[in-house]
Amino acid sequence: MLKGFKDFISRGNVIELAVAVVIGTAFTAIVTSVTKGVIQPVINALGGAHAAQGLGFHVWPSNPSTFVDLGSVINAAINFLIVAAVLYFLFMLPMNQLRERRKRGEEPGPADPPDVELLREIRDLLKQQRLDATDHGGPSTPPRSTLPPR
Repeated sequence: MLKGFKDFISRGNVIELAVAVVIGTAFTAIVTSVTKGVIQPVINALGGAHAAQGLGFHVWPSNPSTFVDLGSVINAAINFLIVAAVLYFLFMLPMNQLRERRKRGEEPGPADPPDVELLREIRDLLKQQRLDATDHGGPSTPPRSTLPPR
């Protein structure tokens, strides 16, 4: 049970995913502070006479709690677009290029697990034995099992 867990954790995908989440979270904090400290004041300045509240409008002018803050929505959209662009250009684009190189054969892919290599060797040996048996007058098919039918 612990060996299976160790194998799962040792795979690169889990570690890469954890690193990506941490980097994404840290970068989101940076982008949020930039948009709140730089971009949002510019958007709020476009709000007109009530620039203290930001870009938006009151549903009921007499009630300040009915203010629809369009500036925060624009701010969140800009925040999202910046984070998405950085994640795409720093993570997705290089990974896609690496995958494309592997398809073209310029760069080797990850090695097969040892059990897959062993199974391939066994398959090749069985093929060779079958060919040797047919070349030397032996049976062309493997012998049938001596077990009784079910």
